[in-house]
Parts: sequence; structure tokens; C-alpha cells
Amino acid sequence: MHIDAAAAGFSSDKLQRIGEHINQRYIEPKKIAGCQILIARKGIHAYFESFGHMDLERQRPMQDDTIFRIYSMTKPITSVALMMLYEEGRFQLNDPVSKFLPSWSNHQVWVEGSGDDMVTRPANTTLTVRHLLCHTSGLSYGGILEGESQPVDAAYQKLGVERSQGETTATFAEKLGQVPLRFDPGEKWLYSLATDLCGCLVEAISGQKFEDFLQQRMFTPLGMVDTAFYVPAEKADRLAANYQRAADKSLQLLDDPQTSAFLQAPSFPSGGGGLLSTSHDYAKFCEMLRQGGRFGDTQIIGSRTLALMTKNHLGGGRDLAGMAMGSFSETAYEGVGFGLGFATTLDEVSSGTMGAGDYYWGGAASTIFWGDPVEDLYVIFMTQLRPSSTFDFRGQIKNIVYGAITD
Repeated sequence: MHIDAAAAGFSSDKLQRIGEHINQRYIEPKKIAGCQILIARKGIHAYFESFGHMDLERQRPMQDDTIFRIYSMTKPITSVALMMLYEEGRFQLNDPVSKFLPSWSNHQVWVEGSGDDMVTRPANTTLTVRHLLCHTSGLSYGGILEGESQPVDAAYQKLGVERSQGETTATFAEKLGQVPLRFDPGEKWLYSLATDLCGCLVEAISGQKFEDFLQQRMFTPLGMVDTAFYVPAEKADRLAANYQRAADKSLQLLDDPQTSAFLQAPSFPSGGGGLLSTSHDYAKFCEMLRQGGRFGDTQIIGSRTLALMTKNHLGGGRDLAGMAMGSFSETAYEGVGFGLGFATTLDEVSSGTMGAGDYYWGGAASTIFWGDPVEDLYVIFMTQLRPSSTFDFRGQIKNIVYGAITD
């Protein structure tokens, strides 16, 4: 990879602050095992560095081709896949989900209580595809997120709504269609399993297996050779270890790369959080977004469709602070909107961050990316630390990156 910070409009010296910051604040104090950062602007790679270790237990340094669990950074990929079918005329944003999944009709909305004493009522609004893409569907994460709990979560557990081995897109969709909604669709914003259902919709609408659709329509044309729902045996030595922050603030091994469940193909390809990828592969996805859906000679998705996706779709132009329910997300709420698979900065003053009009999302193991059409910029940060709320990597790196721009 050719690196030219000056040609991309950066001060190389100022970009070096990233390495100083990461090493001094995170690697040396052993707050994270290692990480990787890629920055591109104007189609030019300005920075790419690997830090620390991909596997502390075996003292394996971070490699440039390390494979990471990207978890919810899968969501933008799934959302783009679904919108590829939208621009083929296969559905409209305001179509009821039940048009494609017949069991998704007559939804009930939680009123009060729990378990057998739960009181529900018929939904006042129809649950649409747009609601799924925007996380305004009324679905929750079913209690599987750290520190999150909704009164409807017990219903998910009773029905066995899972993304684990043994589940399929058909069984997942059937179970999820039976849970009571936390609120009427469109009324609030709640981070949820909705994007997993978007993957089910890709399968239902296209007639292809979700993983085959992604491979044929996106990964192969983009040359994303290391992005998949599992790591094959010949690449297993490239999978990073995954860690969590223990109560004493030490690093604790959460998923050993030699015994990881990600080494076998899942029965349920999770559109909300199941992919693994590399920085180089995800950069190809970001480059496609930067070029308005084009990569090389292939138009993956239309530029107008992408522009629609990165607009704020929250009702009345509100930000997440005015609509969000629950505290867990991969973004702050003030001055931040949400589109069709991406968060977007609406107001730099309210959000306290630069980059109005950007689009972004992160993953449960603290991976993050953002694209900024105004600055013609994208940044990818890869590490493996749960939960993602432990450190504000995006905010810190963003300050350094924007401070290094010279033109």
C-alpha cells in the first residue's frame, strides 16, 4: 500500500500523533492488546499502521492482514445489500415487512407488565422496511447487550430468539415476528436486532442465500477476499484474539482465536453482527461509498441511493437525543441523526465533534469507521475489546485526524 499523507492533504507529522496517542494511552498500559488504523482522503491512503499484538497469549504481533470480528460494522454492509434490491424496484421503503414475511403482521405493542402478566395492544402503525433500517421498528436486542434491559426482553428469551448455531434465517424471522414491540413503529429509536432481519429480507426478496448474495453482488466485485461470516482453516492463523475489560480493568481473553466459534460456518449469517474482515477489505467498502457506489468498473449501488441512505430519517428531523430509548449504541445521541444503516452528524456544536454530514458506525469489539463526503475522507479503526463503550476511540482519533488536515 502506497502512503502519501501530503498528497492527501495531511501533515505527516501531525498524523504521527495517532501512534503516540495509541501507544502511550492504550498499548503500553495494556488497556488493549493491539489495533490498526487506516486513513484515506481524496482516494489516497494517508496513513496505515498496526500496533501491539493480535494475540497476547502467544505474543503474536499485530499483522497488516489480521482478521477482526467487526460485529455491528456488518450493519452498513447489510443495509447497502438490501438497498441494492430497493433500487431494482423490488420493494419500497414504506412497504410493510409482512409483504415479504407473511408472519410479520398484526404486531402487538407492549403497554405494561412482563411475562404472563404483560399487557399489549395492537400496533397503531404498520412496521415497514424503513423502520427496520432506521432502528425505529419497536424491536429490541432481546436483553443480549451489556447493561441493557427492556420489559419485552423476556419474550425474546421465551421464544428462543437467538443468532447462535442451529438458528436459520427462516427460524429467526419466524420467532422475531412473534415478539411484542416496545413501541409503535416510528415513534422511538432503539438499537435492535432489526438489521439481522434486513439480512433475512435480502434472502426473501432476492431468492438467494444472504451470504451468497453478499459474496456475488458485493464482496467479489469489491475484491473483499477476507470478508465472510467465518474464517476458513487456511486463514485461521490470521484471526485476532478477542478481549474484554475485566472488573479490575485488566484484559481478559474472551475468544481464543484457536478455538473460536468463528472458525466454522454459522447456520445463521447475522446481518447485524456476524462478519469478519480486515482493514484492507473494509477500506474497499468505504472506497465504494466514497465514489458514490462505484468501485473500479462496477457500480455496486447508485449514488442517489447512497445519498438517501446517509440522510437523517428520524421523524421530524430530530436527533437521537430526542428519539432514542435505552443507553446502548455505537454512537452518542446529541446532534446525531440516523439514516438507513448509518448514523450521521447533524450538528457539530451539539455533538461536540467535527464532520457534519459524515456517516459511520462501530462494532461490539470497539471497531469503528466513518466517511466524510465534505472532506472526501474515510477512517477505519480495528481492535478487539468488548464492550465498545469502554473507550471513545472514534472521538479521540477524529480530533487528531481533522487537526492534521492542511488544505
